Amino acid sequence: MEELVIRDADVVDGSGADSYRADVVVDGGRIVSIVKEAAAAGCQRPRARRELDAEGLVLSPGFIDMHAHSDLALLRDPDHSAKLAQGVTLEVVGQDGLSYAPVDDRTLAEVRRAITGWNGYGDDVDLDWRTVGEYLDRLDRGIAVNAAYLIPQGTVRALAVGWEDRPATGAELDRMRRLVAEGLEQGAVGLSSGLTYTPGMYADDAELTELCRVVAAYGGYYCPHHRSYGAGALEAYAEMVELTRKAGCPLHLAHATMNFGVNEGRAPELLALLDRALDAGADITLDSYPYTPGCTTLAALLPSWAGEGGPEGILTRLADPATAERVRHDLEVTGSDGCHGVPVEWDTIEISGVTAPALADHVGRTVRESADARGEDPWTTARRLLVEDRLGTTILQHVGHEGNVRAIMRHRAHTGGSDGILRGAKPHPRAYGTFPRYLGHYVREAGVLTLEECVAHLTARPAARLRLPDRGLVREGYRADLVLFDPDTVASGATFAEPRVLPAGIPYVLVDGRFAIEDGRRTDVLAGRAVRRTPV
Repeated sequence: MEELVIRDADVVDGSGADSYRADVVVDGGRIVSIVKEAAAAGCQRPRARRELDAEGLVLSPGFIDMHAHSDLALLRDPDHSAKLAQGVTLEVVGQDGLSYAPVDDRTLAEVRRAITGWNGYGDDVDLDWRTVGEYLDRLDRGIAVNAAYLIPQGTVRALAVGWEDRPATGAELDRMRRLVAEGLEQGAVGLSSGLTYTPGMYADDAELTELCRVVAAYGGYYCPHHRSYGAGALEAYAEMVELTRKAGCPLHLAHATMNFGVNEGRAPELLALLDRALDAGADITLDSYPYTPGCTTLAALLPSWAGEGGPEGILTRLADPATAERVRHDLEVTGSDGCHGVPVEWDTIEISGVTAPALADHVGRTVRESADARGEDPWTTARRLLVEDRLGTTILQHVGHEGNVRAIMRHRAHTGGSDGILRGAKPHPRAYGTFPRYLGHYVREAGVLTLEECVAHLTARPAARLRLPDRGLVREGYRADLVLFDPDTVASGATFAEPRVLPAGIPYVLVDGRFAIEDGRRTDVLAGRAVRRTPV
């Protein structure tokens, strides 16, 4: 007898088709049969060792977070309710060109410092891997949700070139190609970049194109955080479209937003650019989060020249008054490339987390508010935070536009991604609320998407991008990564004031056919594993 039958569920299967009522039977981690209500009339209904009454609940595939920063959280926090409670059963990590493989001892230390604000320094995790394959093997020991990995281009450049702002030599480019190929052979699904973060931003288009050719040869995809989301955003999007066209590589645009005042109301221009490329045969998808503010580190706003030499180079420059004044001018007057070419507005920069306990009173205030409280100018406060927190400060950037958010999420290439940073005293609520916010606010309350459309955006479409042949749909033979939610009550509990509140209306989540969330409570199940690239 099979393990489980989920009875009388309203199945939204991920395809975008209308929902239907059915009994769904799970055994051995897979969906073994689906008996629709009409077909069951007059027949004996399926039975199993356990029966779950799903009356009033929607059964859908588990949600796929296409942009996650859980690289260490998956190992640090076995509970991982931040994602499981949302119905997430698969995350894509290794984002924005900076993560923890492939590395050597030198670059591991550098990367740990560079992205402390994203993941913590990692001194509470045994970082006992150096290659992509070893990291994936570590995930295979058991994690809360499944995880796929993107090779981080900035980390690869740090390993082969260093943190210098210069073109790669021929030998260095050859080494980067080999590192990318090895990572793909070991199971990575593609390549990410952070082209407003050092050292990845030092790569020119020719270098990136060569790496994307390797990615294309292995059937992966390129996921850039491109060179600007502010001034020059459309040009930056067009750059990535053209680069991947030349490389013959599929493109997935990370957290595809149109932010800052210069881009208010301009989402239709971005979507028209993408539609022209799609109609011409390009393979393009994108992800977005259903909020207007962004989130990053305070150090990310600095100009690229200030980041040369890595984290220690930044701190050395900030310690020198003349160089620090040059940084201030780039930030406040010119508009640094780290701040997307837009002069920083300190009253839009909210401090969301610090690593040094002595700085905790800054959290929840904008940089300007913290500066006013201390009777100093905002740059003095920002500089002090950067130095005393050793670049570990995270921020919210209140620069988005609701009209752009809604227009982009309707697009035919759209998928969902939280971009959720789980560290800090007051993280962005998207880390805990992205997927129920899509379902509760944008489907039920605002009607921006139908339920069937939204589930497709969060399941089948990302599974297709990841080339996963047995995930993303409720189908016989598919993996039993499933979520049951109440369409009338599902809602994000996380707010900017209380960002770690878990969502409502998602009582059951199954990973590999096992209940990770049951009756709204986290079980001790660790059924997640590394999801490796499907060979071409």
